[in-house]
Amino acid sequence: MIKKINWFSWLILVILWNYGFPAASPFLDVVVAVLLSLLFILIKIFILKSDE
Repeated sequence: MIKKINWFSWLILVILWNYGFPAASPFLDVVVAVLLSLLFILIKIFILKSDE
């Protein structure tokens, strides 16, 4: 369930980025998507550590 929530959250943020900054280059779109992905990976790791 957490995986789905994370994925949908990431997707919503990417969509908001694309509509919020329509003039951004495709390179910036990829950079933001990768950074958001890394952010969610770090959040996932932090949550798993706090559950132990």
